[in-house]
Amino acid sequence: MVFTLALRNLLHDRVRLAVTLIGILFSIVLVAVQLGLYLGSSEMITANIARSNADLFITTYGAKSFEDGGILLSDRERHQALATPGVEAVVPLVVAFAEWRKPSGGSSRVVLIGADADDHGLVPWSLTQGTLDDIKAPDAIAVDRTYLNELGVKGIGDTAQVAEGRVKIRALTEGIRSFTQSPYAYTTLNRARQLLGVGDDKSTFLLVKLAPGANVAKVQKDLAKRLDSADVLTKQQFENRSLTQWLFRTGAGLALIGGAILGSLVGTVIVAQTLYSSTKDHIHEFATLRALGSSKAYIHKVILAQAGLSAVMGYILGMTIAMIILYASKNSSLPLVMTPGLAFWLFALTLFMCAISALSAIVKVTKIDPATVFAR
Repeated sequence: MVFTLALRNLLHDRVRLAVTLIGILFSIVLVAVQLGLYLGSSEMITANIARSNADLFITTYGAKSFEDGGILLSDRERHQALATPGVEAVVPLVVAFAEWRKPSGGSSRVVLIGADADDHGLVPWSLTQGTLDDIKAPDAIAVDRTYLNELGVKGIGDTAQVAEGRVKIRALTEGIRSFTQSPYAYTTLNRARQLLGVGDDKSTFLLVKLAPGANVAKVQKDLAKRLDSADVLTKQQFENRSLTQWLFRTGAGLALIGGAILGSLVGTVIVAQTLYSSTKDHIHEFATLRALGSSKAYIHKVILAQAGLSAVMGYILGMTIAMIILYASKNSSLPLVMTPGLAFWLFALTLFMCAISALSAIVKVTKIDPATVFAR
């Protein structure tokens, strides 16, 4: 009877129900988009770190992110790392912003990544055209097809000028986006050094692979003692540092989270106002229930059931629209991400939002005097 009465109350005024659902729908879509952008941005920022085959990262002291490695390391640090107990291999990696001059004129900026596939440190993934062997060619480079127009090229075989040399596109990836909007361009280690004009012993990062059974914390501590002019970070630590740099120091992450909070507040206010108005319009019916012997708890359950039904209907409609937006952003430079965990927490947030909204109506009902039904 509780859900039956709650449903009838909702359907009694369908215009008011539509307003309630629109409020919840707006809130869900806004929160889903904002948090989807946050997750999508986070994935783009940490993708190369997460895909690297390394247990520890050696970076220059104070390096802010993967794209901003700072002053280059030398082979001295690499040999010191190799001499540390528990270290199996140390793979050099060059990462730097570089000017990409388009064949038709004009220029753009790319993040040049130099690594050798044979070292298994970091290689481009999701190759749709070309192979890792193709990237070994002297002038080869791999870019993501999303950025072809921005780079002024059409595909495999096109050439461009990058920093101090000419390159030819020999491989294309699919889905490797860049949060900085400077496309990632992958080439070999030596070619990257030549293009950037740095020494043959220089690298931006050193990827440390540990021997089987080695203790990560102990090796990290030992490396930090040997390399007093560098930072030794785990993958997670480096990911967190990169996220802090791009999402929070730039304010982008706070803006996205702020938008999600604003959406929740707007939805809560709209639903609260609608439930309160509905309860006020049905105040005499609730008074009649009280006069017939219904407890306050029973009436509270009816109101909460109304809120719960509104939450479920609004969530279904909101998630449907959110998934359409997510699909539409699939091939954009900043795609949204929806995970099962996010979908669950959005549902929990919707229920919580509607339950909080029901409090105003419950407070109104609590003050009902059953005698008012006999005064009509």
